[in-house]
Amino acid sequence: MRLFAAVLPPEEAVRELGVAVDGLHRLPGAGGLRWTGRPGWHFTLAFYGEVDEEVTGPLADRLSRAARRTPPVPLALRGGGHFGGRALWAGVSGDLTTLRLLADRAEAAARKAGVPMGEHRRYRPHLTVARSRQAADFEAYVTALDAFAGRPWTASELCLVRSNLPRSGVPGEQPRYETVARWALAGAGG
Repeated sequence: MRLFAAVLPPEEAVRELGVAVDGLHRLPGAGGLRWTGRPGWHFTLAFYGEVDEEVTGPLADRLSRAARRTPPVPLALRGGGHFGGRALWAGVSGDLTTLRLLADRAEAAARKAGVPMGEHRRYRPHLTVARSRQAADFEAYVTALDAFAGRPWTASELCLVRSNLPRSGVPGEQPRYETVARWALAGAGG
C-alpha cells in the first residue's frame, strides 16, 4: 500500500480555501496547471511510499502512540507559495511548532516500524493546490494567495492515508485518497 501520515483540514476550511482557489483558475496560464481535487487536500506529515502489509500493524501502533503524545494543534490556512515552479501551495499559520513535532513523530514512527524513510528533512507545512509538469511562473498565484486568510480551526487527529494512483491514463485523472486509520490527538475527543 502507498501510505502517508496527514492532517486533514475540516470541510469549512476546505470550502474557504476553495473560494480562493476558484479565483486562481481565472488567472493567465491556469488552464495549463494540474489542479488538485478538494477531496484530496491535506497536510502530509510523513510520506511512507509503498509499505508492506506486515509493517502496517506496527506502523499503526506507533502512529497511535504519537497521536496520544501530541496535543491538538490550532491552525489556519493562510497565504501560499511554491516549490521550484512545480507545485503551488496554500500555507498555514498557528502552532507550527506542534505541527512540526507531530510530523517528526510520524516520521519516527515509520522508522521504528521498519519503513525505510531516507534522509530526514525539516518539515515545511503546505497544502498543494496545483502542479505543473514544467517550471511555471507562480508569482501571480502566490500574490493572489497572499490575501487569503482562513478562519482558525483545530487539528484534532492524525490520519494514515492510502494513496491510490490513477491507472486509467485518462488526462486529468486525480489520485484517490482513502483514510485507513485515524487517531485522536491527546485530549481531543476523549
